Amino acid sequence: MRLLPGPLLRRATAGALALAALWAPTGARAAVPPPPAPAPPAAEAQRLPFTERHRATQHGGFVRAANTAISCRTADAGCTDVRDGRAGANDDFDMSYVDVDDDPNTYNSSRAELRLPPGSRVTYARLYWGGNLRVGEQKPAADAGRVLVAEPGGRYKAVRADTVVGHRVGDDADAFQASADVTGLVRDSGSGLYTVAQVDVAKGRSAAGAWGGWTLVAAYENPAEPVRHLTLWDGFDTLARGLRVRLDGRPLAAGARGRVGLVAYDGDRGRTGDSLTFSNGHPDRVPLSDAANPGDDVLNSTISEPGEAPAARVPAYAHTLGYDSDVFDLGPGSPRGGDQAALRLVAHRDAAWAGALFVAVDARK
Repeated sequence: MRLLPGPLLRRATAGALALAALWAPTGARAAVPPPPAPAPPAAEAQRLPFTERHRATQHGGFVRAANTAISCRTADAGCTDVRDGRAGANDDFDMSYVDVDDDPNTYNSSRAELRLPPGSRVTYARLYWGGNLRVGEQKPAADAGRVLVAEPGGRYKAVRADTVVGHRVGDDADAFQASADVTGLVRDSGSGLYTVAQVDVAKGRSAAGAWGGWTLVAAYENPAEPVRHLTLWDGFDTLARGLRVRLDGRPLAAGARGRVGLVAYDGDRGRTGDSLTFSNGHPDRVPLSDAANPGDDVLNSTISEPGEAPAARVPAYAHTLGYDSDVFDLGPGSPRGGDQAALRLVAHRDAAWAGALFVAVDARK
């Protein structure tokens, strides 16, 4: 999308997390149950500021699984090349749903692997989903506050947002993000391919473009790993003025290492001016980048992570056309240590929205 977002942010308070078996993700299908009850009426607010969602200091870290819910149509000229990594934007294409589960009861679905280190125990897990509700074909407004989730080898469960759902309307876009605590489901299920379906995004083509996806973030403890500060923040707001979050009061080791993750919406590949930096009480900011994410274009429609063998995804498009869920290696991001660590995410030219940030970094012993 190349248009700037409008000023209105609508919040909708959704119901508590509900887990009830619905459909099998593959193979034989069970009888279709009644549809979930409608979401409560929407309240309104100007913005959904970032706040700390979860924090812990423990041996362990974060892992995440993520995928897109929508992509260009294979028959469209240039679509295959863009999916493979060529530059392009969502508003260049007539966008259609990704649907991998062979289930006629779902209009979109995708899978991604959550890969926990051996010997790990999940201590917290949260699922985020979102996208643009206003393009061409639209789904019921209540669908924004619920998705279907199938754990590895399991059947779909209905998951409802258990917190504020952010909506920002303007310039032909209705951007939203919802989230829910899924700690019990992920703790019991562990590593493997998770399937998420019914992410409420609108397909078609418009000046605003179609985009959307989901990310599952899981904190874990593992006695074989260093003691780390784990922090997860979330919210929903445009990045026009930038976003800064702090780890004040949590001392980091000199030369502290770790990983930093982000979830963001509607970043266009090749539209430079967006960056993610780390600092720790001194003027120098360490830019976070890698082979998949240039330092001045981190919101470039990628799902990426460090390492030569990334977690599996179905589909595994190199270019997600407007959805970013990236994990960066912090490296020695705090040479002198300290207790004033901060992350800053900015998008000077891209009309993008931030959904979540998380960090796992070595604690001072």
